[in-house]
Amino acid sequence: MVLNLQSNIQLFHNYLYQVGYAKKTQHQLKSMILEFVSHQNITCFTEVNQHHIKNFYCYLQTRPLRRRDGSLSPSTIRQFVFALKTFFEWMERSGQIKYNPVSGIKFIRKSNKRTRHPLSATEINQLFSAAENLKERALLHLFYSCGLRRSEAMLLNTRDIDFTEGLLYVRKGKGAKRRVIPLTKNVIGDFEEYFITTRSKQKYKDRLADDAFMLTYAGRRMGCNSYYRQFKKILGNSGIEKQEISLHHLRHSISTHLLHAGMPMELVRDFLGHSELSSTLIYAKADKAQIRSI
Repeated sequence: MVLNLQSNIQLFHNYLYQVGYAKKTQHQLKSMILEFVSHQNITCFTEVNQHHIKNFYCYLQTRPLRRRDGSLSPSTIRQFVFALKTFFEWMERSGQIKYNPVSGIKFIRKSNKRTRHPLSATEINQLFSAAENLKERALLHLFYSCGLRRSEAMLLNTRDIDFTEGLLYVRKGKGAKRRVIPLTKNVIGDFEEYFITTRSKQKYKDRLADDAFMLTYAGRRMGCNSYYRQFKKILGNSGIEKQEISLHHLRHSISTHLLHAGMPMELVRDFLGHSELSSTLIYAKADKAQIRSI
C-alpha cells in the first residue's frame, strides 16, 4: 500500500513520539521534512533520489532566515541533515522504500563557530565558591559534575535521582538516548541536602512543576532562561573575567577534565550521551596520546 505524503509524515511524527523524542524536536524534524518536500516538489517518497537530497543541501547553504536577516547557521543545517537521515532510515526500516537516498552521501561540514575553550579546574572551583546557596551548587553540579545539556536539566525530575545508589537517570537525552550517570559522594550529598532543605519545602505553581528537581523562585519548572540567569549570577560573583561563558562550557569542561584524569574515551562518550567517538573528540579537548590510543 502506497501512502500519500501527509500520511507518511504524520506516521513519522508518531514514530518520533513513540521512541521518546522531545515535543520540540518532533515538531522541528517534521517541519524540516515538509520543507524538503515543498522545495523539491516531491510527490512520492519512493521517487526521491540523491539528486533531490544534494539539491536541497545546496539550497540550505544560502536559504535566508524567515524572521530576520541572515542565513542558516551550520548547526541548523546539520539539524536538517539529521532530519533527512532519520526520516529516510525510518522509511527504509519500515519497508516503505527499498533504497535510502541519503545513504552514501558525504555532507561537507562548515562551521563558523568560535572555539569553546573549557574552564580550568581553578575556575570551576571559583564558580562553586561563588555559589551562595544549595540551589546554586546543585545547578553547577547538574551542568559540570553531571555534564547535562540544558534540555536534560529542564526535564530532570526528583525521581530521576537515586540518592541511595548515587545515580542520575537521563530519560530523554538528545536523539531520544537514555543514560545513567554515577554521582560522587560530594555531588549526591549536595543534591540530597538541597532536596531536603530547599526543594521539598518549595510550593509548585502548576502540574508540570510537580516533580521537577529544580524550581524557579516563583515555583515553576526551571527553563533555559532561568538556568542561564542563575548561572550568570554565579559567574558574576566568581571573579572569572573570561567573556561569553555559557552553561555549555561546563559540559565541555567536565568532559575534558575526565579525559585528562585518565578516563577512557569510550566512557567519556557514554557519560556525555554521544553516539559516536568522533563527537566526543570534537567536544572534549583530548591530548595527542589519548587520540592515538583510540
